[in-house]
Amino acid sequence: MGYELHYWPGIQGRGEFVRLALEAAGAPYTDVARGDEATGQGLPAMLRLLDDATQVHPPFAPPFLRDGTLLIGQTAAILHHLGPTLKLVGRSEQARVWTQQIQMTIADMVTEAHDTHHPVGSGLYYEDQKPEALRRAKEFCGARLPKFMTWFERILARNPAGARHLVGGKLSYADLSLFQLVEGLRYAFPTAAHRVLATTPLVLQLHDRVAAAPRVAAYLRSDRRLPFNEQGIFRRYPELDLP
Repeated sequence: MGYELHYWPGIQGRGEFVRLALEAAGAPYTDVARGDEATGQGLPAMLRLLDDATQVHPPFAPPFLRDGTLLIGQTAAILHHLGPTLKLVGRSEQARVWTQQIQMTIADMVTEAHDTHHPVGSGLYYEDQKPEALRRAKEFCGARLPKFMTWFERILARNPAGARHLVGGKLSYADLSLFQLVEGLRYAFPTAAHRVLATTPLVLQLHDRVAAAPRVAAYLRSDRRLPFNEQGIFRRYPELDLP
């Protein structure tokens, strides 16, 4: 029957990290909120499930995934669940835990990137918090972005199986998520990202390998891959892209 992915239509957002894993593995899935309401899908179907009072384990917010009787929220938890079945994580407990640790660190950086344009509150418009956003972006571009990317570079350099992957010698969901993180940073902070990525060549090489993987490349060319926009996590406000 395939998986049901539930995420906001019209943006990549955090759902894209799950979507990339499903696409890279060639797994059948339904992108519910992007579906036709006439067939019982669409945004109303996602909201009904999100607000379903009969759910014993309700997700807090999208993305969430339905796998049979399981309903799983939180991007990192979804990928941790999918990893073994999709063969996107190593078999050992050490590999699984390490891959999840990297994924959660990526999630931390995604949140920090988001908070450059919404440092006070997600319910406020960007225009209502521009002074705070500029201050937050200065810290992000000058200190946090290089700190995170240097850590990923160090992981690649120290991988006993070689620098082609973050964990072991094959593609993992962490590799796919780091690719998406680089894509988002390049969109939102082209100047700052270029400066930092010039110092992390192994991260860039991993990004390019992931992009060239046949199923990923096919997905990136398809209309299923939405473009970045100023409604998602990574937003391009030139005044926040500090050198």
